[in-house]
Amino acid sequence: MAILLIAEHDNQTLSVDTMRAMTAVKQLASHIEDNQTENSHIDLLIIGENCQPVAEQATHLMGLHQVLIAEDAVYAHQLAENTSALITEMATRYSHVVMAATTSGKNMLPRVAALLDVGMLSDVVAIESDDTVVRPIYAGNVLARVKSSDPIKVISIRSSAFDAAVLEATATEGMTCASIDRAIPNDHTVFISREVTESERPDLSAARVVVSGGRGVGSQAQFA
Repeated sequence: MAILLIAEHDNQTLSVDTMRAMTAVKQLASHIEDNQTENSHIDLLIIGENCQPVAEQATHLMGLHQVLIAEDAVYAHQLAENTSALITEMATRYSHVVMAATTSGKNMLPRVAALLDVGMLSDVVAIESDDTVVRPIYAGNVLARVKSSDPIKVISIRSSAFDAAVLEATATEGMTCASIDRAIPNDHTVFISREVTESERPDLSAARVVVSGGRGVGSQAQFA
């Protein structure tokens, strides 16, 4: 059984959410090897334009078998319409397709699941086996254990539930990089602009601790 991890990046560096998803994927691979006679392996798919720096960084991730790179101008902004089509084409070679449950992941993976005609295991916070995960429901008030019998499991990972994988000082020995020569045009959506709000604070979806308070707190000083 093989696992495909979808990288999120800015064409220069891997996102911390992908590093956290890598930790979850390694746990998944461990469960697969415990239950199967064959070994599992993890491939990382990088989709973008001029994203070789991302691929070079990925070779320092312990646990990867192969880095797959799909580079083309049509993927410059990593829009879901054509990236999900590429992921779907490649997914047939894998038992699991995994990505962090970020804005991009929530945009791409449901499309992939629909195109594959399988269910989706979303916002996963724990991996219990190769087909069973834990995810929150009812606004996080209940944790549900979900088992999937689909031939290909499409999984999004809540990144705050996992520690980030560590980048090794040197590239992993024996890891290979392969180019994917497949450019799928996007005929439905046009990229206009991207507005990014800069903040010194961590992204809310990836924060380990979130402190909030209502009207009863009274003022900022009352948070002490």
